[in-house]
Amino acid sequence: MSLLSGTERQDGSGGGTLMGAIVAALSVPSAVDKAHATRSLYRDYLAGRFPERGTAMPPDRPARPARPVLLPPREMPKRRKAGTDGTRIALIHAVAHIELNAIDLALDLVARFATPDLPEAFVADWLHVADDESRHFLMLRGRLQDLGADYGDLPAHDGLWEAAIATSDDILARIAVAHMVLEARGLDVTPAMTARFTRLGDHETARILDVIYSDEITHVARASDWFSRLSGLSGAARDERWRALVSQGFRGRLKPPFNAVARQAAGMAPDMYEPLARD
Repeated sequence: MSLLSGTERQDGSGGGTLMGAIVAALSVPSAVDKAHATRSLYRDYLAGRFPERGTAMPPDRPARPARPVLLPPREMPKRRKAGTDGTRIALIHAVAHIELNAIDLALDLVARFATPDLPEAFVADWLHVADDESRHFLMLRGRLQDLGADYGDLPAHDGLWEAAIATSDDILARIAVAHMVLEARGLDVTPAMTARFTRLGDHETARILDVIYSDEITHVARASDWFSRLSGLSGAARDERWRALVSQGFRGRLKPPFNAVARQAAGMAPDMYEPLARD
Protein backbone atom coordinates (compact mmCIF):
# COMPACT_ATOMS: atom_id res chain seq x y z
CA MET A 1 0.00 0.00 0.00
CA SER A 2 1.45 3.36 -1.01
CA LEU A 3 2.00 6.10 1.53
CA LEU A 4 1.00 8.62 -1.12
CA SER A 5 -2.50 7.43 -1.95
CA GLY A 6 -5.69 7.84 0.03
CA THR A 7 -7.90 6.17 -2.55
CA GLU A 8 -6.48 2.69 -1.94
CA ARG A 9 -7.85 2.60 1.60
CA GLN A 10 -10.87 0.44 2.27
CA ASP A 11 -13.91 2.08 3.75
CA GLY A 12 -14.96 0.92 7.20
CA SER A 13 -17.23 1.85 10.05
CA GLY A 14 -14.31 2.68 12.31
CA GLY A 15 -16.56 2.33 15.36
CA GLY A 16 -14.59 2.78 18.59
CA THR A 17 -11.36 3.49 16.72
CA LEU A 18 -9.39 6.68 16.30
CA MET A 19 -10.31 6.93 12.63
CA GLY A 20 -13.95 6.41 13.46
CA ALA A 21 -13.80 9.26 15.97
CA ILE A 22 -12.10 11.54 13.42
CA VAL A 23 -14.74 10.82 10.78
CA ALA A 24 -17.43 11.43 13.40
CA ALA A 25 -15.92 14.87 14.10
CA LEU A 26 -15.80 15.63 10.38
CA SER A 27 -19.48 14.71 10.22
CA VAL A 28 -20.59 17.23 12.87
CA PRO A 29 -22.43 20.06 11.06
CA SER A 30 -22.35 22.67 13.84
CA ALA A 31 -19.08 24.63 13.68
CA VAL A 32 -18.96 25.13 17.45
CA ASP A 33 -19.80 21.50 18.18
CA LYS A 34 -17.17 20.36 15.67
CA ALA A 35 -14.51 22.45 17.40
CA HIS A 36 -15.44 21.05 20.81
CA ALA A 37 -15.64 17.49 19.44
CA THR A 38 -12.16 17.87 17.96
CA ARG A 39 -10.71 19.18 21.21
CA SER A 40 -12.31 16.27 23.08
CA LEU A 41 -10.97 13.80 20.50
CA TYR A 42 -7.45 15.14 20.95
CA ARG A 43 -7.66 14.87 24.74
CA ASP A 44 -8.87 11.29 24.41
CA TYR A 45 -6.02 10.55 21.99
CA LEU A 46 -3.42 11.91 24.41
CA ALA A 47 -5.00 9.88 27.21
CA GLY A 48 -4.60 6.68 25.18
CA ARG A 49 -8.32 6.03 24.82
CA PHE A 50 -7.98 4.80 21.22
CA PRO A 51 -6.07 1.50 21.40
CA GLU A 52 -6.73 0.93 17.66
CA ARG A 53 -6.17 3.35 14.80
CA GLY A 54 -8.70 1.52 12.61
CA THR A 55 -9.91 2.62 9.19
CA ALA A 56 -12.80 4.90 8.23
CA MET A 57 -12.85 6.82 4.98
CA PRO A 58 -13.75 10.49 5.48
CA PRO A 59 -16.54 12.11 3.48
CA ASP A 60 -15.65 14.03 0.32
CA ARG A 61 -16.92 17.12 2.09
CA PRO A 62 -17.12 17.61 5.83
CA ALA A 63 -20.49 18.45 7.33
CA ARG A 64 -21.20 22.17 7.43
CA PRO A 65 -23.81 24.34 9.15
CA ALA A 66 -26.62 25.88 7.10
CA ARG A 67 -24.94 29.24 7.60
CA PRO A 68 -22.75 30.85 6.43
CA VAL A 69 -23.84 30.78 2.82
CA LEU A 70 -20.88 29.63 0.71
CA LEU A 71 -20.15 31.67 -2.41
CA PRO A 72 -17.52 31.47 -5.14
CA PRO A 73 -14.61 33.77 -4.16
CA ARG A 74 -15.37 36.19 -7.01
CA GLU A 75 -18.94 36.66 -5.71
CA MET A 76 -17.93 37.58 -2.16
CA PRO A 77 -19.15 41.08 -1.20
CA LYS A 78 -16.49 43.75 -0.89
CA ARG A 79 -15.65 44.84 2.64
CA ARG A 80 -16.80 48.18 3.89
CA LYS A 81 -14.67 51.18 4.78
CA ALA A 82 -11.69 50.42 7.02
CA GLY A 83 -12.27 51.09 10.69
CA THR A 84 -16.01 50.47 10.85
CA ASP A 85 -17.46 47.85 13.19
CA GLY A 86 -18.82 46.05 10.14
CA THR A 87 -15.35 45.75 8.66
CA ARG A 88 -13.89 44.46 11.92
CA ILE A 89 -16.62 41.83 12.13
CA ALA A 90 -16.14 40.88 8.47
CA LEU A 91 -12.39 40.38 8.96
CA ILE A 92 -12.83 38.30 12.10
CA HIS A 93 -15.58 36.26 10.44
CA ALA A 94 -13.34 35.57 7.44
CA VAL A 95 -10.51 34.33 9.68
CA ALA A 96 -12.96 32.22 11.73
CA HIS A 97 -14.13 30.56 8.52
CA ILE A 98 -10.53 29.79 7.57
CA GLU A 99 -9.95 28.25 10.99
CA LEU A 100 -13.05 26.05 10.67
CA ASN A 101 -11.77 24.79 7.34
CA ALA A 102 -8.37 24.23 8.91
CA ILE A 103 -9.93 21.94 11.54
CA ASP A 104 -11.41 19.79 8.79
CA LEU A 105 -8.22 19.88 6.70
CA ALA A 106 -6.12 18.55 9.57
CA LEU A 107 -8.67 15.86 10.48
CA ASP A 108 -9.12 14.84 6.86
CA LEU A 109 -5.37 14.60 6.36
CA VAL A 110 -5.16 11.98 9.11
CA ALA A 111 -8.32 10.06 8.22
CA ARG A 112 -7.61 10.00 4.49
CA PHE A 113 -3.89 9.33 4.44
CA ALA A 114 -2.69 7.86 7.75
CA THR A 115 -2.30 4.28 6.53
CA PRO A 116 -0.87 1.74 9.00
CA ASP A 117 2.61 2.19 7.54
CA LEU A 118 2.68 5.90 8.40
CA PRO A 119 4.33 6.58 11.77
CA GLU A 120 2.32 7.51 14.82
CA ALA A 121 4.14 10.85 14.90
CA PHE A 122 2.22 11.88 11.78
CA VAL A 123 -1.10 11.23 13.53
CA ALA A 124 0.03 12.99 16.70
CA ASP A 125 1.28 16.06 14.85
CA TRP A 126 -1.85 16.62 12.79
CA LEU A 127 -4.30 15.94 15.60
CA HIS A 128 -2.37 18.57 17.57
CA VAL A 129 -2.84 20.94 14.62
CA ALA A 130 -6.58 20.16 14.54
CA ASP A 131 -6.80 20.94 18.25
CA ASP A 132 -5.00 24.26 17.73
CA GLU A 133 -7.34 25.19 14.89
CA SER A 134 -10.35 24.34 17.05
CA ARG A 135 -9.04 26.58 19.81
CA HIS A 136 -8.49 29.37 17.28
CA PHE A 137 -12.02 29.06 15.92
CA LEU A 138 -13.58 29.18 19.39
CA MET A 139 -11.57 32.29 20.32
CA LEU A 140 -12.63 34.07 17.14
CA ARG A 141 -16.24 33.01 17.52
CA GLY A 142 -16.19 34.35 21.07
CA ARG A 143 -14.79 37.64 19.80
CA LEU A 144 -17.56 37.88 17.21
CA GLN A 145 -20.09 37.42 20.00
CA ASP A 146 -18.39 40.17 22.01
CA LEU A 147 -19.03 42.46 19.03
CA GLY A 148 -22.70 41.49 18.73
CA ALA A 149 -22.25 39.04 15.84
CA ASP A 150 -21.72 35.32 15.34
CA TYR A 151 -20.14 32.90 12.93
CA GLY A 152 -22.52 32.34 10.03
CA ASP A 153 -23.85 35.90 9.95
CA LEU A 154 -21.89 36.69 6.77
CA PRO A 155 -21.27 34.74 3.57
CA ALA A 156 -17.99 32.88 3.11
CA HIS A 157 -16.21 31.18 0.24
CA ASP A 158 -15.39 27.52 -0.34
CA GLY A 159 -11.94 27.90 -1.88
CA LEU A 160 -10.09 26.03 0.85
CA TRP A 161 -12.17 22.90 0.49
CA GLU A 162 -12.01 23.06 -3.28
CA ALA A 163 -8.23 22.76 -2.85
CA ALA A 164 -8.75 19.78 -0.56
CA ILE A 165 -10.88 18.01 -3.15
CA ALA A 166 -8.29 18.68 -5.85
CA THR A 167 -5.60 17.00 -3.74
CA SER A 168 -7.66 14.17 -2.23
CA ASP A 169 -5.63 11.38 -3.87
CA ASP A 170 -2.07 12.48 -3.06
CA ILE A 171 -0.74 13.26 0.41
CA LEU A 172 2.22 15.23 -0.92
CA ALA A 173 -0.05 17.41 -3.07
CA ARG A 174 -2.39 17.98 -0.12
CA ILE A 175 0.45 19.06 2.16
CA ALA A 176 2.04 21.18 -0.56
CA VAL A 177 -1.11 23.09 -1.50
CA ALA A 178 -3.29 23.17 1.62
CA HIS A 179 -0.60 23.63 4.23
CA MET A 180 2.46 25.06 2.46
CA VAL A 181 0.59 27.47 0.16
CA LEU A 182 -2.78 28.32 1.69
CA GLU A 183 -1.83 28.08 5.36
CA ALA A 184 1.53 29.72 4.70
CA ARG A 185 -0.37 32.65 3.19
CA GLY A 186 -1.60 33.38 6.70
CA LEU A 187 1.98 34.03 7.74
CA ASP A 188 2.16 36.77 5.11
CA VAL A 189 -1.08 38.59 5.90
CA THR A 190 -1.65 38.16 9.64
CA PRO A 191 0.94 40.67 10.94
CA ALA A 192 -0.61 43.51 8.91
CA MET A 193 -4.08 42.48 10.04
CA THR A 194 -2.93 42.44 13.67
CA ALA A 195 -1.42 45.91 13.29
CA ARG A 196 -4.69 47.13 11.79
CA PHE A 197 -6.71 45.96 14.79
CA THR A 198 -4.15 47.49 17.13
CA ARG A 199 -4.47 50.86 15.39
CA LEU A 200 -8.24 50.61 15.80
CA GLY A 201 -7.79 50.03 19.53
CA ASP A 202 -9.10 46.46 19.33
CA HIS A 203 -6.33 44.92 21.40
CA GLU A 204 -8.27 41.75 22.21
CA THR A 205 -8.64 40.78 18.55
CA ALA A 206 -4.97 41.67 17.99
CA ARG A 207 -4.03 39.38 20.89
CA ILE A 208 -6.01 36.49 19.39
CA LEU A 209 -4.37 37.02 16.00
CA ASP A 210 -0.94 36.99 17.65
CA VAL A 211 -1.74 33.59 19.19
CA ILE A 212 -2.91 32.26 15.83
CA TYR A 213 0.15 33.62 14.03
CA SER A 214 2.56 31.94 16.45
CA ASP A 215 0.73 28.62 16.17
CA GLU A 216 0.54 28.79 12.38
CA ILE A 217 4.31 29.04 12.09
CA THR A 218 4.54 25.68 13.86
CA HIS A 219 1.82 24.23 11.59
CA VAL A 220 3.63 25.23 8.41
CA ALA A 221 6.85 23.89 9.93
CA ARG A 222 5.16 20.53 10.51
CA ALA A 223 3.93 20.52 6.92
CA SER A 224 7.39 21.34 5.61
CA ASP A 225 8.96 18.60 7.72
CA TRP A 226 6.42 15.95 6.69
CA PHE A 227 6.72 16.93 3.04
CA SER A 228 10.44 16.25 3.27
CA ARG A 229 10.02 13.00 5.18
CA LEU A 230 7.30 11.55 2.98
CA SER A 231 8.93 12.59 -0.28
CA GLY A 232 12.36 11.38 0.82
CA LEU A 233 13.81 14.52 -0.77
CA SER A 234 15.87 17.43 0.47
CA GLY A 235 17.41 20.61 -0.86
CA ALA A 236 16.85 21.54 -4.49
CA ALA A 237 15.16 18.23 -5.34
CA ARG A 238 12.58 18.75 -2.58
CA ASP A 239 11.90 22.31 -3.69
CA GLU A 240 11.50 21.24 -7.30
CA ARG A 241 9.02 18.51 -6.34
CA TRP A 242 7.05 20.98 -4.23
CA ARG A 243 6.88 23.54 -7.03
CA ALA A 244 5.70 20.89 -9.49
CA LEU A 245 2.87 19.82 -7.18
CA VAL A 246 1.84 23.41 -6.49
CA SER A 247 1.87 24.25 -10.20
CA GLN A 248 -0.44 21.28 -10.83
CA GLY A 249 -2.74 21.66 -7.83
CA PHE A 250 -2.99 25.40 -7.14
CA ARG A 251 -4.71 27.89 -9.41
CA GLY A 252 -2.83 31.10 -10.05
CA ARG A 253 0.49 32.43 -8.85
CA LEU A 254 1.68 32.87 -5.27
CA LYS A 255 1.05 36.40 -4.06
CA PRO A 256 3.89 38.54 -2.75
CA PRO A 257 4.86 40.22 -0.52
CA PHE A 258 6.03 37.23 1.50
CA ASN A 259 6.86 37.14 5.20
CA ALA A 260 10.31 35.69 4.60
CA VAL A 261 11.21 35.61 8.31
CA ALA A 262 8.16 33.58 9.34
CA ARG A 263 8.41 31.33 6.30
CA GLN A 264 12.07 30.66 7.01
CA ALA A 265 11.20 29.79 10.60
CA ALA A 266 8.69 27.30 9.16
CA GLY A 267 11.29 25.66 6.92
CA MET A 268 10.42 27.44 3.68
CA ALA A 269 13.33 29.41 2.20
CA PRO A 270 12.68 32.11 -0.44
CA ASP A 271 14.37 30.05 -3.16
CA MET A 272 11.60 27.51 -2.71
CA TYR A 273 8.52 29.66 -3.31
CA GLU A 274 9.62 32.88 -5.00
CA PRO A 275 9.95 31.29 -8.47
CA LEU A 276 6.19 30.57 -8.41
CA ALA A 277 5.47 34.24 -7.85
CA ARG A 278 7.53 35.25 -10.87
CA ASP A 279 6.32 32.66 -13.38
